[in-house]
Parts: sequence; structure tokens; C-alpha cells
Amino acid sequence: MKKEQILQNLRNPGIVAIIRADDSSQLIDATQALLDGGIRAIELTMTTPNAIGVIEKAAAKFGDQVLLGLGSVLDETTARLGILAGAKFIVTPVFRPAVITACQRYGIPIASGAYTPTEALTAHEAGADFVKIFPADGLGAGYIKAIKGPLPQLEIIPTGGVNLKTVKEFLDAGCAALAVGSNLVSKEILASRDWAKLRETAAAYVAAVKAAKGL
Repeated sequence: MKKEQILQNLRNPGIVAIIRADDSSQLIDATQALLDGGIRAIELTMTTPNAIGVIEKAAAKFGDQVLLGLGSVLDETTARLGILAGAKFIVTPVFRPAVITACQRYGIPIASGAYTPTEALTAHEAGADFVKIFPADGLGAGYIKAIKGPLPQLEIIPTGGVNLKTVKEFLDAGCAALAVGSNLVSKEILASRDWAKLRETAAAYVAAVKAAKGL
């Protein structure tokens, strides 16, 4: 899949599910449940045991049905290993220029972490495709709107604070997509392996995004 197609699939429908799991065996079933609920962009964080191996296994199983991303990436080597394992996008929690360079080399989209407007613009100018505002839960949609005022060129993906009640607020503020973690893929759902509940929750987020976009 070419980079531009990956970017379009991240923007539309515009939801990235973040999975932070203690048990890597949960990931394949969780991915299937999210896919069944209508979410195809899934970020697996490096805090998950054997994250690279899980990416490789999931990529082999799902192919282009799912956009698998590797998150919490802090160095070029990890980014490279993730991409070679099948990751279609990379996410960093903070600005890491070497990771951006690696993603450019492989033609893979990157969402670079940032918190301040200066960090956000620096990441954009370094070549980041998206700016991940993190943590966004203490900032809210108003902060995104304020940044987009003087910096409309930034494609922002907030992480933290996104739930079914705030979906419309963040999209109205000009976000390119929304990253949803524990409000979607909770530890309770993973521990109980309640994949039906996860599928229902995923579908609810997809519906909320479509409603907010008037689709």
C-alpha cells in the first residue's frame, strides 16, 4: 500500500485505536474485534510484550485489511524493526527527529508527539505527517483549535481525552483524526476478553465520527 493511501485511510474514517496490553496473546482477537466494529487503524504500543513479534503476526493474518501501527517508538532502530515487521505507520510520544528520518526513508507515515505549538511546528517542519498532541486530556479541544488558528497546516491527532462525548468537539476543532486508547480498548475488556463489547464500542466510535462529520 502506497503512503498516500495509508494517509487517506488514517484520515477516513479518522479513528486510531490504541492497544496497550500486558499480554500479547490478546492482540489478535482485539484487532479482529476492532475491525469487525469498523476500525481499521490500530496502534500497538511498544510497552506491549513482544510488540514487534505481534505486529509481524497480525500483519501476516490481516494483511491490508488493517492498518497496523507501532506506537511509543523512541529510536530509529525500533522504527525500522517495526516497519520491517509490517507496521504501516509509526507513532512517537515525543519529538524524535531520527525516527521521522527513518520513516521518510521507508516511505511510512509518522505521527510525531508534541505538546506545545513550538514542538508541533518543529515536528511538522522536520517531516512528520501528523502531529500527535499528547497528552491531550488536560488540554481539550479548545487547545487544538487555538493551535490550528495560526498553524492551519498542521494535521493534528489528539491522544488522551477522546471519548464518545468529545469526538465532535475534537473534530470541530480541526483534528485530522482521533486516537483513542483506554476509553475504547480498556484493560477490563482485554482482561475479560469481551470481544463483543469491544466490537460494539468500536462501532459506536465509528458512528460518532460519521455523525460529527455529517456522513
